[in-house]
Amino acid sequence: MKNSRRSDRELARAVGVSQPTLSRTIKKLEKEGYIKEYTIIPDFEKLGYNLLGFTLIKQKTATPEKLAEVRKATSEIEKANPHASLIAVNGLGLGKDVLFATFYRDYSAFAQAMELTKRLSFADLDNIETFLVSVADRNNYRLLSMSQIAKHFAASHKGEDKRPKKPQE
Repeated sequence: MKNSRRSDRELARAVGVSQPTLSRTIKKLEKEGYIKEYTIIPDFEKLGYNLLGFTLIKQKTATPEKLAEVRKATSEIEKANPHASLIAVNGLGLGKDVLFATFYRDYSAFAQAMELTKRLSFADLDNIETFLVSVADRNNYRLLSMSQIAKHFAASHKGEDKRPKKPQE
């Protein structure tokens, strides 16, 4: 999580196993879904994004069939209007049950996205709220990074067997 650019040889040395053992373990973790993807975390401001918006929505009550229809319609809107969505999930809190976290180039792009959001038939239009963050604000506490999660994981698993545990059945 701290540095996905490390070679298998370097990583094997760091964790104290042979390179073939490490390579087999990584393949197993990928196959079992513990490792979903390898990526970078860019400087979003340098890419031209100035705002990060967290939009909370309350869904109207819908059947599973209606939700499938909504997902299809949402996919069509996204294809026609690509945007830099970081995450879109169902959840619970603050009287809402959907969260979108999206990067925007500027306030105009954010406003356009909100207009598109209001077209979603599942959204309770009177129950949409957004919290905007300036990506350029040098007073931000911590922007997106996996290093803190890696540090926490290492500290909370110190002395334990590092091999992933199989889920209990």
